[in-house]
Amino acid sequence: MNTRFPRQLLACALAALTVLALWGAGSVSAAPTGGAEFVPPPPPPKKAKLLRSGRVLAPAGAPARVKRVINAANQIVDKPYRWGGGHGAFTTSLAAGYDCSGAVSHALRGGRFLKAPMASGDLMSWARRGTGRWITVYAHGGHAYVVVAGLRFDTSMRDPGAPGPSTGPRWSKTLRRSAAFVARHPKNF
Repeated sequence: MNTRFPRQLLACALAALTVLALWGAGSVSAAPTGGAEFVPPPPPPKKAKLLRSGRVLAPAGAPARVKRVINAANQIVDKPYRWGGGHGAFTTSLAAGYDCSGAVSHALRGGRFLKAPMASGDLMSWARRGTGRWITVYAHGGHAYVVVAGLRFDTSMRDPGAPGPSTGPRWSKTLRRSAAFVARHPKNF
């Protein structure tokens, strides 16, 4: 019996299967899979600039509402920390001092994202879940702060050597660990 023919037949069959597998793999990767197409997130916006005065200059390309949030936060940079401060009804006059959520509320009000001040626990369910492109509020039951255009506006953990008084709402270049916080952001921001 000739064993050469079955070996040739086996080799041809394996070659044909290899060609079919390679051809099939190419067509599978080109065909839609039924899932959503991956679209990478947009590049991050330019960072705001922290000035020597302790205030922040918004990036030129920032949306108007982001610039208004920064301007509102800049209004209270020299105010001291005051527990419960900034939680009265929003008026045209500034409070004598601000606590963490009062400061965040004041800044967000500037961008027309809030109609009334919110406590840190309430900010945990405000707006949308996750981080935003321009504005992200970080909150838990006892503290809140906001990151706007890459800089942190917070009443605690300020940068060493930062200008201004040692207490109260301040801008910082240094971001803080946010594992204990819930991240929230306004839609499209």
